Amino acid sequence: MPAYLIVDLEIIDPGAFAEYRSAVSAVIRKHGGEYLVRGGATRVLEGDWDPQSLVVVRFPNQLALNAFWDDPEYQPLKELRQRAARAKIIAAEGV
Repeated sequence: MPAYLIVDLEIIDPGAFAEYRSAVSAVIRKHGGEYLVRGGATRVLEGDWDPQSLVVVRFPNQLALNAFWDDPEYQPLKELRQRAARAKIIAAEGV
């Protein structure tokens, strides 16, 4: 069953975040991840959620998503992202 990494980002250091963005794609692909949404315009249809920059990545399954998240290659990138942006991140299984 596919698993999805859903991220709402508020970018606070665009330069550092650009560095993160250029490096993270290879690690995502390494684990079978595929971007479905990467930034772009959003429109709130209901409720009070106002995503700043929305990212959705589909992985083949939860094991692949977890392998990405725990990958030693990703850890310095995660630290860079945490310095460059405030994030709300969830993992969800789906169809």
